[in-house]
Amino acid sequence: MDANTRTLKELFQKDVRYVIPMFQRPYVWDQEGQWEALWDDLRNVAERYLDELDAANGSGAVAEEKAHSHFMGAVVLQQTLMPTAELETRTVIDGQQRLTTMQLVLDAAQEVMEDSEFGEASRMARLVENAFSQGDERLKLWPTSLDQDAFRAAMTNSAVTPEGFEESLVVQAHDFFRLQIREWIESAPDDETARKRAHGLETALFALLEIVVIDLTTADDPFVIFETLNARGTPLLASDLVKNYVLQTATARGVPAEELYASEWKPFEDPWWRTEVQQGRIVRPRLDVFLNYWLMMRKAAEVTSSEVFPEFKSFVEASGLSIDDVGRDLRAIGSTYRAFDDFELYSTAEIFMHRWSVIEAGVTTPLLLWLFSRPSDELEPWRRDRCLTALESFLVRRMVCRMTTKNYNDLFLELLSQLSKSESGLADDVLVGYLGGQTAESRLWPDDAAFEFAILDMPLYRLLTRGRLRMVLEAMEDSARSALAEEGHVARGTLTIEHVLPQKWQAHWPLANGDVEAVGHRERVLHSLGNLTLVNGKLNPTLSNAAWPTKQKLLSEHAVLHLNKELFNGYADREWDEETIRERGAVLAGRARSIWCSPKEV
Repeated sequence: MDANTRTLKELFQKDVRYVIPMFQRPYVWDQEGQWEALWDDLRNVAERYLDELDAANGSGAVAEEKAHSHFMGAVVLQQTLMPTAELETRTVIDGQQRLTTMQLVLDAAQEVMEDSEFGEASRMARLVENAFSQGDERLKLWPTSLDQDAFRAAMTNSAVTPEGFEESLVVQAHDFFRLQIREWIESAPDDETARKRAHGLETALFALLEIVVIDLTTADDPFVIFETLNARGTPLLASDLVKNYVLQTATARGVPAEELYASEWKPFEDPWWRTEVQQGRIVRPRLDVFLNYWLMMRKAAEVTSSEVFPEFKSFVEASGLSIDDVGRDLRAIGSTYRAFDDFELYSTAEIFMHRWSVIEAGVTTPLLLWLFSRPSDELEPWRRDRCLTALESFLVRRMVCRMTTKNYNDLFLELLSQLSKSESGLADDVLVGYLGGQTAESRLWPDDAAFEFAILDMPLYRLLTRGRLRMVLEAMEDSARSALAEEGHVARGTLTIEHVLPQKWQAHWPLANGDVEAVGHRERVLHSLGNLTLVNGKLNPTLSNAAWPTKQKLLSEHAVLHLNKELFNGYADREWDEETIRERGAVLAGRARSIWCSPKEV
């Protein structure tokens, strides 16, 4: 057995075939669970490299070293006995989802580069195809039998989704990454920046994503290795070490440890704190996650998950605080953290926390702990609400505009440092002024023009996860309801997203001019916000690909949402086409601007 860290270039550039055996499960990763997070990671790595490249005056080697690699996990491969003259082959014992996804990402990037006539395309091709092989053997990865036809179709360059494979997760993944890569490169302000982004993406894919490859010989038992790798132990947690340190330090300093435990630490023994939750890509007990955030709040500095205990110990020793003061602070801030789930329904704080969780903006947690732990006589509730309104607008506008999250850690820790140094009673002015004063693209609070462009012109249905897009539409519905409505708020997370002009529009929605340009324009506007609404899950398949008059009739008979009432009341006598989609998009954009205000309006 041989275990080494490999870049994607080292893994895929040679002529080789990675075969996923038939007993492995088919491809199951999806946008909500994995693709979106992977794209965020990949884009952040590429942008970090480009920043370092500028700082290094164009030295790629220096930039690669300073940009740091991003760890993608591990795969287990086993050598297959093959004649010397035939293609080298490895069986994929573990990590097939990861390997399949990376091949789809590489091929999607190659296709975008080729369409844009960037030189990176030919180099990308070397990572997805074996140069001297024919048929299916030209592909470096060969999936399990259920995915083979879809994978072959996805890995064949095409401007549209391969017919008959629309429901395949393999094909959907390829489409997702192709669209994200194309949007990111083409959204560059000029050709030179677009070329730099292509280079940054190539470098990230070739050199800055790393995988631990465990390579087994033909004599190794793959099932024993697999079982060992996936065995669950019970490691000592950071919170166990912190608890031990606090109580031992109390004893050493003459503080009754039993009393300190009973008053300050015992609340953390509740099973709620031991529940495992996800922090970024890591799953840990909630208490360990909280201690991580508590330290970052108190230090206003980054603390990695692996350094919680040593950072805690050094912080306590350097702070000059008594150990019982530390215990009291942990309990008090812990109560604040636990109360995140207990705000009054539909209050400003509760609405913020709901949308915050959908956006998955855990990086702002140290800032939120600081804001919510201020007593009301120090930070008036309306000022805290203004902070939340501003923070939500910043996060949602950047999400909709598909702007990078790469500097969020530094940005919000710097903001926390500013707040800690200022008079906390004016926290809202500090927060709004700080976020509104950022000028770098990676920190910019998008203005109304950028926000409206994203809503009118970007295919948000394909760019955002369903959960995030549903949250935006739910907010639109809520804003349309007045105090006279029977229900002031729509049910969250239960409705499905419906295309008014259906995704399969060809049968009932023909184009007067069906040339390639017109079809391309329709396909893009099809997924814009102006063409989307929310419907009951049972109504969705009934509406499906029906013609506009049929959809109007069904909506008028069954719909109770204001979004849908506006559709059949406002457009009853009009054709639903690109023009009306854009018109409705403008209405929704105006509504979005009022929900998520610009810095000047918060």
